[in-house]
Amino acid sequence: MLRPNSLYPELVVGALIFNPKGQILLMKSRKWRNQYVIPGGHLDLGEKVEQALKREIKEETSLNIYSLKFLNFREAVFDKHGWNNRHLIFFNYIAKTGSLDVKLNSEAQEYCWVSLDEALRLPLLTYTRKTIEDYKSS
Repeated sequence: MLRPNSLYPELVVGALIFNPKGQILLMKSRKWRNQYVIPGGHLDLGEKVEQALKREIKEETSLNIYSLKFLNFREAVFDKHGWNNRHLIFFNYIAKTGSLDVKLNSEAQEYCWVSLDEALRLPLLTYTRKTIEDYKSS
């Protein structure tokens, strides 16, 4: 059965966030079956994409980000890897932060700063893996 909020695609933003050491931030989330994901979240009605990205990153990690650059988009249509049955469209960016001091909110259980190659050896959500691979091949 489809729930009312699953009748339309939902727009989601995320970022490969690079710290001054060149590592990216990954978070492990129960919402994504304890796989590692990049931080991000839903756009609010009337919110611009980059504004939503900065807000979501701040809410989930306490980090400020800058030097945003669009990387790719991914689509998950009622995918079994998620925590609910929805149609999600992900807009993924590359971003930088000047801090290593992450303070997670309740959406993630742990985090790590890793190189791109180290990231690809972790249990990643399929969309996160493809986003990292897209970045490496660009």
